[in-house]
Amino acid sequence: MSVHNSINTGKPITVTIDGKVCKSTFGKTILQIARENDIYIPTMCYLSKVQPIGSCRMCVVNVEGVDGMILSCQEKAVDGAVITTNNNALFHERQNIMKLYDVNHPLECGVCDKSGECDLQNKTMEFDVDTQEFTARDQHRPVENWGHVSYDPALCIMCEKCVRVSTEITGDEALKVKFGGYGSTIINVKQEKNYASLGEAAAVCPVGALVSTAFKYTSNAWELTKIPSACPHCGGGCQMYYEVKRDRIYRVTNECEFSTLCGAGRFGFDYANEGVSKDAAAFNAAVEAFKDADSVVFAPQISNEEAMILQKLKEKYGFKLVSHEARAYQKFMAAYSTVTGKHLYNGDLKTLSDSQAVIVLGTRINNDSPTVKYHINMASKWQRARVIYMHPMEDSEMQNIVTQFIKYEVGSEEGVAALLAHTLLEGNGDVTKTLREYLDDLDIGNLSAECNVGEEELDALKKSLLKKRGFSLVVGSDLYMHPRAEQIAKLVALLETYAGFNVICVPPAGNAMGVSLICELDDSAEGKTVGYNVKGDFTLSALGDGDLDMPALNQQEGTLTTVDKRVVPMHVALSYGGYVLNDIANALGLHAKYTIDYTPMLPVQKGFKETAFDALDEYFDATGTEHRGYLLASQKVPVKRTLDEIEEIEAFDGAVIYRCDPVEQFSPFTAKSTLLKDEPVMFGSTQFAAAAKLQDGDTITFEIDGISFERLFKIDTEMKGTIALNPTFDMGLSASLLSSYRFSRLVFRKTNNENIGNNDE
Repeated sequence: MSVHNSINTGKPITVTIDGKVCKSTFGKTILQIARENDIYIPTMCYLSKVQPIGSCRMCVVNVEGVDGMILSCQEKAVDGAVITTNNNALFHERQNIMKLYDVNHPLECGVCDKSGECDLQNKTMEFDVDTQEFTARDQHRPVENWGHVSYDPALCIMCEKCVRVSTEITGDEALKVKFGGYGSTIINVKQEKNYASLGEAAAVCPVGALVSTAFKYTSNAWELTKIPSACPHCGGGCQMYYEVKRDRIYRVTNECEFSTLCGAGRFGFDYANEGVSKDAAAFNAAVEAFKDADSVVFAPQISNEEAMILQKLKEKYGFKLVSHEARAYQKFMAAYSTVTGKHLYNGDLKTLSDSQAVIVLGTRINNDSPTVKYHINMASKWQRARVIYMHPMEDSEMQNIVTQFIKYEVGSEEGVAALLAHTLLEGNGDVTKTLREYLDDLDIGNLSAECNVGEEELDALKKSLLKKRGFSLVVGSDLYMHPRAEQIAKLVALLETYAGFNVICVPPAGNAMGVSLICELDDSAEGKTVGYNVKGDFTLSALGDGDLDMPALNQQEGTLTTVDKRVVPMHVALSYGGYVLNDIANALGLHAKYTIDYTPMLPVQKGFKETAFDALDEYFDATGTEHRGYLLASQKVPVKRTLDEIEEIEAFDGAVIYRCDPVEQFSPFTAKSTLLKDEPVMFGSTQFAAAAKLQDGDTITFEIDGISFERLFKIDTEMKGTIALNPTFDMGLSASLLSSYRFSRLVFRKTNNENIGNNDE
């Protein structure tokens, strides 16, 4: 099978808007072309990142030769069109629309959280609405608390932006329109879920109908200072603003017209290391610890510049640098590149959202990287994409977009990757003779049986891709720490090289991609250890519980490397009074006044540019094109397309746990919002509970890689199978010590009584 990523482009056209000649391509709407050319057309319901809604009618224009007014957000421009965006008739039409909106929306600006940044408020003044000829009887519409977000139906203008982002972008499909004429309202059909992703619905609300519950009544918008930055949580590096007053973050916002934030990015901002002062004794001890260290162990939740400092210290002092997640990713991409000849994967999120077929392998993507999941959802909603989800566990949050779920056995990822390559490259004439012989020699029947993936499932997958264009493959962390990760990487890379797939190898949490590119990482630590929140001679801690405090990522300047292979800037949102890693580095013989002095020193041979931090731009243009930072330059590497024999699959019998943080691992309702709940919870199905001999509410302890866990077990009736979800978000940066495959066989002890778990007997 040979597939190609060909996206049709429109033919060139020329239109005249308000006397200005504008060149564009056929297929774009009048409104899109106007925005590309900095021509203003007012809107209330339009949102660039979703399909046109057409509910407000504010964007009406006149087109020469066409009777009446037409909606510029929906009408595709034709070559030679002459368009007028403003005249007396259009102004009067828009003025009447605003009068009707102001009837439905009480003007309570003095106490409204949206005052000062409200589209309705702005356009009421823009169109000179100072009298009101219309009236309507008030209705009782009480405020509804949906958890992270509150809804005031009395303020709602029914623009439907919130419904569209819930459906087309985040994909939770929690919000719907309840039609009822003047009594129409927005309803939350999944209130029991308490989706933090509804924060995105609140972000696009043009009025004060949807607001963050935690932010409500706390500050006026104009009192807050917007500090641009990048989200440090999942590796997406999404665009964001910290909104600050008196050294406190009140909320996080984004350029919601073009970008999207998940719940963790929007609500998980309260993790700063506060009340820190410089402790000279601890600092001197830290410097000596680095001098004496044999190893430095750290998590990838650091900036590119901090990674560069650690690399330079390694070169100077010769200690090992250990970051297990980043190292696993580094080795995976090194093997991947031997097939593709490029040091990074070819994929990007825009191409993903434009794809008509998406395969997801080796990641619980809704939890691991919400921003990638959102783009898969966009492909499903906009391109009617086939979404094939391959994983040992079903995910109820993906069911509304998954067209084929292929369940495979835990540990069988190498076999699954081989089956996928064989299926999709069969008949592909571009494959080399050696690789064709390798694929033809695979024992497909045996692999299918061992992986528990039926050949008929693979045939159905292949047939579902016929007549589709734009193919994407998303792979994730289940593969990177697999014992056969490097072989899996080569098999996946075949689909980029020979089948034209847009491949995205989703980095692990934090800045794992940046760390993997900058640092020469080692596989394991030895001797005296310096680490982030790791037991050893000296501890650095971004959360303030180590021997020497370090600033959190919202307290420092620097850059992150995103899943889109873009280097983006972070800025200081909150003050920090202690020492930083650069202070230690200077005491150890490096010389930089500021941490960001290392920004232009990032390794050019890994695709970085010699660009100073202050030269990194921070905006989206009128077309939604991102200008934050810069894209990594693709680097060529030697090609060596050799594959090994597929190894026999290790059996995982009995109860199995899967390391996976919940999507909503942060809560805005606690004073220090680092945890979703009072204690971390392991969720499993009724079937898992029976297999493990656990009851709902049991507390258990167990170990992974020598790290102790204590978990409250809860039954989730939506889950299936004998695999439970085990979070690590409560461990701080100690999670950096976990180096094994994400699936583990569970051997535990109950601590709510003295019974020993005997699931291994």
